[in-house]
Amino acid sequence: MQYRTLGSTGVQVSSLCLGSMMFGQWGNPDHGESIGIIRAAVDAGINIIDTADVYSGGESEVIVGKALAGRRDEIVLATKVSSPMGPGRNERGASRRWIIRACEASLRRLDTDHIDLYQVHRPDPATDLDETLGALTDLVRAGKIRYAGSSTFSPSTLVQAQWTAERRHRERFVCEQPPYSLLTRGIEADVLPTCETCRMGVLAWSPLAGGWLSGRWRRDATDPTSHRTRTMSFPTTLAHYDLSIPGNRAKLAAATELAALADESGLTLIQLALAFVTTHPAVSAAIIGPRTAEHLQSQLAAADIVLDPAVLDRIDRIVAPGVDLNPEDTGYGAAVLADPKRRRRHVSW
Repeated sequence: MQYRTLGSTGVQVSSLCLGSMMFGQWGNPDHGESIGIIRAAVDAGINIIDTADVYSGGESEVIVGKALAGRRDEIVLATKVSSPMGPGRNERGASRRWIIRACEASLRRLDTDHIDLYQVHRPDPATDLDETLGALTDLVRAGKIRYAGSSTFSPSTLVQAQWTAERRHRERFVCEQPPYSLLTRGIEADVLPTCETCRMGVLAWSPLAGGWLSGRWRRDATDPTSHRTRTMSFPTTLAHYDLSIPGNRAKLAAATELAALADESGLTLIQLALAFVTTHPAVSAAIIGPRTAEHLQSQLAAADIVLDPAVLDRIDRIVAPGVDLNPEDTGYGAAVLADPKRRRRHVSW
């Protein structure tokens, strides 16, 4: 297992981060199996685990807490806040009121007295960044979190957050968590350079492109389905695999070519995909999200792989640097453009 420094914190983290979204009702509902997967990952050298309060309605955090009993100090524990956790208008977002309350709830579920990295899951346009950073600063000073981070923020918002922290003497975001894979390379042009400039760590989510790079999705596949399409029937999740969408057809074509390249290189497509993400100098760790023990072992096999420059050049010819084959996969851009009120001036007649 390789280890890197998380941004400018001095904290050493494994190049693979264990993501826990698939532990609980969204993925593997068997707590015993999920705990076994977590402990096997830790035994293999993974020392950073990422979860979120919203994953399976808090169940994922409970499972992680159980798995880390007696081993908490070995792990850099990360979780996230801002996604809806109930029907109430204020049970979401990045306000001081919600962040403080949500943090206390996460601490209880994780059965710990502190969170190492507490991340704002998505930008909250309704809340001033100083309000958010102020709440996170108070949590650091209270000893309840060690560092603050962001997830799927645009480069301009990342810079604004750094500026606000400096001007208002707040704790700054030390880490960003963006989507990054062989099929979603847009952040190479803006987010990753911004993180390098600001000396922020990067935990890349969905390095297997939501299953597109698992080896199952290729032109000759007889049943290219995803567990997520069967268990997470959100419109956005279903659209991610809809082959009537041109961007998804482009992903299928690229995945087929990349699978052939992996075969030529003596690798699985999973190994190629994970090694590609961890090769970028700005990336601290790639977040893997196994649902089964078999998934974990197939992904751990990529931990020490270093890709030859010739292979990287071949990848660039299949998917050009800085290109997202499906713009909907970027996370932040589509969300901003989806609301007409954010791009149209109101005119009174």
